[in-house]
Amino acid sequence: MTDKQTEPSAEAGTPAQAAPGTTGEPVRSPFDSPTEQFAATSSELPITQPTERVAAPAAATATQVTEKLPRTDEELGLDPEVPLYSQVKNAIPGAANSTTAEPSPTYSFASIPPAPTAPTDGKGRPLRRDERRGTLDLGLLVLRLVIGGTFVYHGLQKAAGWFHGPGFEGLKTSMEHGGWKHVDIAAPLLIAGELGGGILVALGLATPLAAGAVLAVILDAWMWKQGMTSGFQYSAKANGVELESILAGGAVAILLTGPGRLSLDRGRGWSTRPFLGSFAALVAAVAAAILTYIYLHGGNPLSGVGPF
Repeated sequence: MTDKQTEPSAEAGTPAQAAPGTTGEPVRSPFDSPTEQFAATSSELPITQPTERVAAPAAATATQVTEKLPRTDEELGLDPEVPLYSQVKNAIPGAANSTTAEPSPTYSFASIPPAPTAPTDGKGRPLRRDERRGTLDLGLLVLRLVIGGTFVYHGLQKAAGWFHGPGFEGLKTSMEHGGWKHVDIAAPLLIAGELGGGILVALGLATPLAAGAVLAVILDAWMWKQGMTSGFQYSAKANGVELESILAGGAVAILLTGPGRLSLDRGRGWSTRPFLGSFAALVAAVAAAILTYIYLHGGNPLSGVGPF
């Protein structure tokens, strides 16, 4: 009679499982089939209870639990207004099988605020932290105005006789007395270097060429004063080279740092990040000054300076 009672439960559509007995049969986990419900484990069943008496209640319990399983979005607690990924994946740019370039729909609970805009230069390129120059460009502007303005002042003295200057003819006479040769060539070169180079340095235009020109001119003046008498003439009263040394150092600084963004060269690479070109201009200016001094004056300008 036991076999006849268990047959209808199997035919009702609910799988009737044999309860574990005392023979050590393996017990299935509820995670193997989440929709099924087990009445008890082997530890909960008394050893003396017959298997057929447990199978029927277990099947009935499983049927009751299966009927109560949530099947709709409301029963599962889902928001019916939020589409599934399978419904919106074609609208995600770059996703597999994407058919549109439009961004996917956003929702208030999943929206992310945009990242802050990074600072950019004049051409729209993002600036790195080491490119945030602060007051560097303003300082370079002051340096250019002082150095360039000083050369313009001395150039106007020699070219037009302004500011109690000797004028062009007086310049040629003083250069002849100072031992310079070919003054008809040397005087115009001196005026062009001081006046033209000074204006360009102050404006920040063609800075490597302009700063190289004023550097070559002031180095020749330094060598001329230094070569007059033996010994280092840095702070001598008659022919000291202190002013020439300061102006030469300022010209070198402008060459190596660039004119900055407050200049007419602001779109050039050497305005903010000079490298090989500006260094080559520095070397060329020093070489031009030495060759010009040797050709137009001669002598050893370092006489009496250290081992020279």
